[in-house]
Amino acid sequence: MKQEATIYKQKLSAFKCVVVIPTYNNAETLAAVVADVKQYSSDIIVVNDGSTDHTSDILSTIKDITVIDYPKNRGKGYALKLGLQRACDLGYRYAITIDSDGQHYADDIPVFIDRIEQSPDSLLIGARNLTADNMPAKNTFANKFSNFWFRVETGQKLSDTQSGYRLYPLEKLKNLRTLTRGYEFEVEVIVRAAWRGVKVENVPVKVFYAPAGERVSHFRPLRDFTRISILNTFLVIHALLFYYPWKFARSLTLENIRKFIDTQILHSSDTNPRMAAAMGWGVFCGIIPIWGYQMIFAGVSAHFLKLNKVIAIVFSNISVPPMIPFILYGSMVVGAKVLNIENQFSISNVSLESVGLGLGQYVIGSLILALISGLVVFLISLLLMTVFKRRAGNE
Repeated sequence: MKQEATIYKQKLSAFKCVVVIPTYNNAETLAAVVADVKQYSSDIIVVNDGSTDHTSDILSTIKDITVIDYPKNRGKGYALKLGLQRACDLGYRYAITIDSDGQHYADDIPVFIDRIEQSPDSLLIGARNLTADNMPAKNTFANKFSNFWFRVETGQKLSDTQSGYRLYPLEKLKNLRTLTRGYEFEVEVIVRAAWRGVKVENVPVKVFYAPAGERVSHFRPLRDFTRISILNTFLVIHALLFYYPWKFARSLTLENIRKFIDTQILHSSDTNPRMAAAMGWGVFCGIIPIWGYQMIFAGVSAHFLKLNKVIAIVFSNISVPPMIPFILYGSMVVGAKVLNIENQFSISNVSLESVGLGLGQYVIGSLILALISGLVVFLISLLLMTVFKRRAGNE
């Protein structure tokens, strides 16, 4: 065991990897956690997040560690940001974060190093055994809740998104902007990392939860679940409005377009009318005024209408950011013509009446524009596919 620890201490140094330990009022366990980590790492940063117990006294007795100390508690996310930024400033390439309450085992550090050797510059999250003894029910629920929204926001599946035992690739996360500073930071940072193209993976780790009477937790369910829910709402909207359309646009290489047309359209088992209907329906869903939910609505409604869901979702991406000004303007013009009014709505003339009139003008116009556009796409698609599918079938 001692020999293994020595080997991995050398590996951490070679990988320029530091261990960051955020702490807040965990004086009873902090010294033991640092001592265990020291077996595997010579580089340790402890962030004292405004502890009011004797944490500062304990840290003053521990040699050969870097301490970041400030008087007021600012939240775990804030402490992690400071720790990761200091690690970056000191020239480290990776940072392993481990909680100071004793629930993580330092002898799992090799698990992270072994994986990073195989998958450099990945963001690794320690996957806990959620059936472990003394695992609080609220932790199991919170993790499933977080896993679900992470998948919605990124399209990726993880078994544990809330573990604080992680390895961060610092160079890949440089200048990553985040909004949060509490527990929800650990959710936000992995979503934004995934959006940036950083590979996010789970690695198996052990976990220890003290019996209920001995457990020290600073997680406040009502406040923190509310903050996490607000964050997820923002991230979902951002993902639907920007990330997924951007990801879709990036995939539009000539080769990918050719393969998509060949497999999903030319050689699809759907009939020409049903395929054209899926395209027209996708365009309709992409224009109607349910911003942020067009793709979800297109996929769900296509399922119930027994239309090709992939085609419907793809064509709903007509609402990508470059097209939004044209869609909005077209909706206002159509709305004005239908209501027989002049399209003079201006930000310089805002009142309850004008806003109400402008909103009605937009909603009515967008619905009619969506219907017309969907029908046009349906007719053109039907014509083109009738020709091209017949040619494909004759080859």
